[in-house]
Amino acid sequence: MSTVSNAPETGETAALAAEQEYVARLYDRFDTLREQAQQFLSSALRQVPDSEQAHTERNAATRLHTEQLAQYAAAETGLCFGKLEFSDDTDRYVGLMGILDEENDYEPLLVDWRAPAARPFYVATGARTEGVRMRRHLRIRKRTVIGVDDELLDLSGVEDADGVTGETALLAALNAKRTGRMTDIVRTIQAEQDTIIRSPLHGVLVVQGGPGTGKTAVALHRAAYLLYTHREQLAKRGVLVVGPNPEFLNYISQVLPSLGETGVLMATVGDLYPDVRPRLTEPDAVAEIKGRSDMVSVLAKAVADRQRVPDEPMEIVFERETLLLQPAAVERAKAAALRLGTVHNRAEPTFSAAIVKELTRLVAEGLGADLLEPGDLADIARELREEPDVIAALDWLWPVLTPQRLLKELYASPELLESAFPHLSAEERALLHRPEHYGWTPADVPLLDEAMELLGEDDRAAKALAEKKRRERLEFAEGVVDIMRIDEEVADDDVLMAMNMITADHLAERHERSSNLTTAERAAQDRTWTFGHVIVDEAQELSAMAWRLVMRRAPARSMTLVGDVAQTGDLAGAESWEQVLAPHVENRWRMEELTVNYRTPAEIMRVAAAVLREFAPPIAEPKSVRSTGVPPWCLPVTADDLPARLAELVEKELAEVGEGTLVVITPGALRDVVPPVGRVSVLTVREAKGLEFDAVIVVEPAMIRDESPKGLNDLYVALTRATQRLGIVHSTPLPDSLAGALS
Repeated sequence: MSTVSNAPETGETAALAAEQEYVARLYDRFDTLREQAQQFLSSALRQVPDSEQAHTERNAATRLHTEQLAQYAAAETGLCFGKLEFSDDTDRYVGLMGILDEENDYEPLLVDWRAPAARPFYVATGARTEGVRMRRHLRIRKRTVIGVDDELLDLSGVEDADGVTGETALLAALNAKRTGRMTDIVRTIQAEQDTIIRSPLHGVLVVQGGPGTGKTAVALHRAAYLLYTHREQLAKRGVLVVGPNPEFLNYISQVLPSLGETGVLMATVGDLYPDVRPRLTEPDAVAEIKGRSDMVSVLAKAVADRQRVPDEPMEIVFERETLLLQPAAVERAKAAALRLGTVHNRAEPTFSAAIVKELTRLVAEGLGADLLEPGDLADIARELREEPDVIAALDWLWPVLTPQRLLKELYASPELLESAFPHLSAEERALLHRPEHYGWTPADVPLLDEAMELLGEDDRAAKALAEKKRRERLEFAEGVVDIMRIDEEVADDDVLMAMNMITADHLAERHERSSNLTTAERAAQDRTWTFGHVIVDEAQELSAMAWRLVMRRAPARSMTLVGDVAQTGDLAGAESWEQVLAPHVENRWRMEELTVNYRTPAEIMRVAAAVLREFAPPIAEPKSVRSTGVPPWCLPVTADDLPARLAELVEKELAEVGEGTLVVITPGALRDVVPPVGRVSVLTVREAKGLEFDAVIVVEPAMIRDESPKGLNDLYVALTRATQRLGIVHSTPLPDSLAGALS
């Protein structure tokens, strides 16, 4: 690929004027389309459906035009960003949405970047031009064209190519200051990335890529591309994007909206169990135990431990009489429940019925069974079910459990922990022990999800609540109808009133159906929701139990998994993709590898690669395509001087990056020791994972290495967050590989 630079000012001015005229035309048409969508939405909202079909059509129209308006809002900034000039003298503009010219046989004024017609904008090179003579990148601020970058691909007929340099538009975007939030990088998607973005929907695709290779950008653009090309298939089920932490999700939160997509659920693994928000942290060793695959059998044992048979007869007081419930009777009831082959909570009614039947028999024997009528036995059984002693006995023998109750009681009981975890040492079980009032951590969420699979939902309370809400809606609707009747009394007899066509029941049902929740919002509230496609970023960090949760959300196994096993920091994370996927898809997956590092300068990557080679993962080192001429700096200090010197260095680096971003990455042990300086954040490696900054200061690399069995992986991550400048401050000796690279 080649780029024409240093164009004469008059030529650049003419180009800007021509492109401004065209962009203004695009925005005129854009405004018309948006106004039409608003009018259609207003019209749909004013409709009063008089049938079920009309109601369905009204809701469909409302959703359609609401989505259109959201897409227009997202495309307002950066509507058009590129132009292709072909060798046959035709032009094609590329942008965030497609716009047609109704006055000219619906010729395309703007091609959606995901459409096949836009593909040459990303894949054309000097070696393979795809018929493109020149590719132009438009720089637009609000609605004004402020600059163009031209890449001449077809050099035939060009007499002097001395002024041609390489990929300036891409490098300009990469050298731009970071804002703390990732934005649309459609303009810089290259051929290697484009092939992955447009890979087929079905199956499991693994995208392995080192730091700076654009993994996240590829993942998000793939989500937008799949939603565009498989709209009907994905509209109902939606797309799930799983990120490693809330900071990361905030960082990427504007990408998909800027590409015209607003119907994607973004979540961490900890967000995927409704009504549970894991706000607490715990030692890595505890999270590692919870992430092991053998937790499946552990939880099954924990459930089985709650299906109890007493060693001695149970004494149950009923109407001042003591009934003796024999262990053999409980064993028979348990066997009857287990024969159903269903989950714990759904088997409970069978177990309880058998126990109540046995207690009824005991009561009848005491009263004289031959004196009782069948109706008397039914009355006794009903009274037994309401007896506090019986209720307590049933809850001990076969409790109806929520996943939350199961785990809280398991963690709080040394006896239950020992029974469920016989293979752990006493020290490891002690790590899991915690009081019942303790909150939740992210590693608990996959266990809660697994427990729900074993327990089954006890929906009796939910059904009762739903019925209560239905009655409340009906009472409200009856009140509305009463008001309408009052209005009718003063109306003209010839006027057909709304109440002549609607009942309270119908009004209540309409109110219930009128929810306009998006697919993503409905999915976020439903634990059993399955998605049309699932994308996992930083996928190497997921534990075996987290993978089970994610796989349940994607039963069709349509997935894109993005990550780098060299950056695995979680103790329960992946050593290889084979290890991750074998339990779920065996060898039925494909891998693409990103090899070009667009973000990390060669000077920084040379230092980071030395650490990478020390733990030697089975992957290739990414190749940096850019150089800043600024080598990483390193400053040894004393432990006592560290805080003060760090503050000085931060001020110095801020002066270097100007409006760019700077972060200090520290070991977890120093997280609260190093104070933030001005607008500079202090992060651990885990908090910084997946993010990028103009400048990074890494504090105490040896401590980062020593904090975890995967400490070298963490250090590699820390060293590769910078796009411009890297500094290292230490009071303890550097790891040998790092010291050698810096010497």
